[in-house]
Amino acid sequence: MQIKDKNILIVGLAKTGVACARFLASKGARVTVTDMRNEADLAAQLAELAEFDIIRELERHDTATFIASDLIVVSPGVPMELPQLVAAKVAGVEIISEIELAGRFIDVPLAAITGTNGKTTTTTILGAIFKHNGYHTFVGGNIGNPLIELAESHQIWDQVVAEISSFQLEWITLFRPTVAALLNLSEDHLDRYPDYQTYIDAKLRIFENQTEDDFAVVNRDDPLVWQQVQGIRAALFPFSRKVELEEGIFYRDGVITYRHNGHEECFPTAAIRLQGVHNLENIMVATACALLLGCRPDETFETILCFEALHHRMEFVREIAGVSYYEDSKATNVGSVEKALESFTEITLIAGGKDKGGSYAPLMPLIKERVRHLILIGEAAGRMEQELGKLTDTRRAETLEDAVRLSAEITPPGGTVLMSPACSSFDMFRDYEERAQRFIAAVKAL
Repeated sequence: MQIKDKNILIVGLAKTGVACARFLASKGARVTVTDMRNEADLAAQLAELAEFDIIRELERHDTATFIASDLIVVSPGVPMELPQLVAAKVAGVEIISEIELAGRFIDVPLAAITGTNGKTTTTTILGAIFKHNGYHTFVGGNIGNPLIELAESHQIWDQVVAEISSFQLEWITLFRPTVAALLNLSEDHLDRYPDYQTYIDAKLRIFENQTEDDFAVVNRDDPLVWQQVQGIRAALFPFSRKVELEEGIFYRDGVITYRHNGHEECFPTAAIRLQGVHNLENIMVATACALLLGCRPDETFETILCFEALHHRMEFVREIAGVSYYEDSKATNVGSVEKALESFTEITLIAGGKDKGGSYAPLMPLIKERVRHLILIGEAAGRMEQELGKLTDTRRAETLEDAVRLSAEITPPGGTVLMSPACSSFDMFRDYEERAQRFIAAVKAL
């Protein structure tokens, strides 16, 4: 890819934009960065670029700059319908995402993980498996380090594992993972996409450039996933918690079984520390990707046995008066909450936050069956009460702390208090991590 002396525009100066600007400037490109924030807000980011001669266009996006560029690299937070991007596309300017840029400099096997829920856990497990198998492994993408930092590092890597979001897939052209995994699909980011199918189409682009030599690890139990992946070129490698598979990886009677080309490996699950039905799926996907890319079964299983839950994903906080308290602040959509509810019975569920536009109806059967009390907070409380309130004892709380105190009053011994919001946190908190810390503090204060 020719970079030297090209006019390249970076749109958005978050972590990804900074990494792209640094990489491209170091390769001799004439780099311009544009961001709607001002210099004071971007002080830390601009300091990282101080050694390079980079043009800044802050507090504005100039259409003329977009159209005059040889290449535009778009950060994941920037919407595709940005008028200046639309104008540049009409003018024939090549527009790509950071993962597309990075992909053009990656010449080792790449495992890419997407889906509405479970991406971070699956990516982290898979990275740990590769490392335990002795591979020099880069783990990044939508978590940790941007993928372009791999190209910038000048190190020799054996494997790359990347968490990939729908936003990152919007501007790809050649991006091609050796193994791509689609964990699940449920309504999310409808504040960004015009409809659910547009979101699904963005996710499916992860398979777009794969060939018959590549693998697609896909959820056999998710009817929507299974329907959407029929016809892709990559070899389908399904995973299932519900059905036995001749080719694929599945769970039955306490054992995960991997079958590929007539070969079989079995992994008993009793001693695995990572709990929850959703994590069983995450483990199967990570195992499948690892074995398909040459990892040894024994070292793979050793890694899985030792792996513990990531923060803010169904994390046990403490037990008080016979009631267990779990924090699941990363559950910002309905699909994620469904998995959490499948893992418990006799639940007091604390939910709500900033509404993301999807339907809460998929939660109805599990709330009816397993949730004894529903405590709602935040902007979405009214709509959630309208859709779910008649199914169980439903109450409102002004703050998260009030919700925790109320849950302690109404949950009998043997019950579980679960904070699994189904919404983003931005109405009341800086991010999902602050929401998690506030919940943990409130529980510890009981």
